[in-house]
Amino acid sequence: MASSLTKDSVRPDTPGTGKTFFGHPRGLATLFMTEMWERFSYYGMRALLPLYLVAPGGLHLSAGTATAIYSVYVSLVYLLALPGGWVADRFLGPRRTVAVAGLIIMLGHLALALPAAATFFVGLGLVAVGSGLLKANISTMVGHLYDGPDDPRRDAGFTLFYIGINLGAFVAPLVIGTVGENVNWHFGFALAALGMALGLAQFMLGSRHLSERSDVVPTPMSPAEKSATLTKGLVWLAIAAVFYGIVGFTGHFTLNWALIPLTLIGLIVPILVIARIRRDKDLDTAERTKVSAYVWFFVAAAVFWMIYDQGGSTLSLFADASADNTVFGWEFPVSWYQSVNPVMIMALAPVFAWMWLWLNRRGKEPSTIVKFASGLVLVGASFFLFLAPLSIAEGGHKAAAMWLVAIYFVQTVGELTLSPVGLSVTTKMAPAKYASQMMGVWFLAVTAGDSVTALLSNPAVGGVNLDRMGFVALEAVLAVVAGFAVWMYRRKVNALMGDVR
Repeated sequence: MASSLTKDSVRPDTPGTGKTFFGHPRGLATLFMTEMWERFSYYGMRALLPLYLVAPGGLHLSAGTATAIYSVYVSLVYLLALPGGWVADRFLGPRRTVAVAGLIIMLGHLALALPAAATFFVGLGLVAVGSGLLKANISTMVGHLYDGPDDPRRDAGFTLFYIGINLGAFVAPLVIGTVGENVNWHFGFALAALGMALGLAQFMLGSRHLSERSDVVPTPMSPAEKSATLTKGLVWLAIAAVFYGIVGFTGHFTLNWALIPLTLIGLIVPILVIARIRRDKDLDTAERTKVSAYVWFFVAAAVFWMIYDQGGSTLSLFADASADNTVFGWEFPVSWYQSVNPVMIMALAPVFAWMWLWLNRRGKEPSTIVKFASGLVLVGASFFLFLAPLSIAEGGHKAAAMWLVAIYFVQTVGELTLSPVGLSVTTKMAPAKYASQMMGVWFLAVTAGDSVTALLSNPAVGGVNLDRMGFVALEAVLAVVAGFAVWMYRRKVNALMGDVR
């Protein structure tokens, strides 16, 4: 059993006692680089994904099917963060779970690099599983490096970690996207595998600098529980194998036999999880009231992510087909648009942090509800802006690249208004019993939003052309109306929030 750490224990990587990482424990460098390389592999592959799905040299699917696949994939990554946290809590502990996750992600990208449709979809599944396992636990290990919530270095440490995320996300499309589009799609996916391999290697080498708490399994299962869980898992796996085996052998299998069930799971699971928490008899009246208030934020966030995540699908496919992707006469790969958001995040996040503090000192900082409403209005405004290049394309012309850059800019401002606030309010409104699990619930808002997009775009279900002016305008109006609705009911929601502001 790993020994526990006391608050007064001195670690060799504590500032002032040895080498540090910008004044922080050396373990932060390990986690920074792991997350940077994992995000490099994830966002590089994600930038190529919709383009490869529609390309004649790729899978040559329709735009609707490509958007559905992309949306289901993204929704799964966030959905699997919940079981990813459970695996660490009950089986492996955060450190071993992240190591396993890195290996699964690397194998997934290698499968994507093979020129076969079957291995491609296996690879997508592996990357989704690995990303869910990693996403749920690596931030937990960052927290383990510090002496509790009151450690003055904690917030700055998470800020450095956040820079690693966006640094990897910024570089990935420029490298992986360029190779994938201009050289060979599968070489691009292989580069993503190499990136994850580098991240995994340095994680294993640098893991000695991590906190001992990262090795601990917080609530380990008893042998009887493990046996029962394994049995249930094998039973469900056998049922799925038999069912899909019958469908396949009878010649009825199509891609939608996988896409539609996964889409429905992405819609149903968030509802069931929140309903279960809301009905928990262990919660007191105040906690239940806060969960009721949190539903407003969850639905608003789902609407936001439904539109925002189309930046990687609908907007990317539009740029591929209908935009003039040049700067001063020089043509650049379409995947480079996916670098716009992370570089803007890195530039604007410090500005927003300073602005909220400046307004707070003057007693004028907007409430959480107003910030949320602003994020919704801004993401709606980005799609109103999208109507301009759509109109240009319908007139038979190529839309200028700066139209798309402007859309990504407005969406980034909306993200900075809504996303950090959402993370904060989730921790504040979480019932004590669900303090750790509520962060996974926040991620389920992304799952729900992307599942709606998948359902609408799938030709076998909604069959909606998401890049048509009428539907883009409808989504824009929906987001703006949702923002105003949240703002109009702010007093009711504030009352339900109790002492949380």
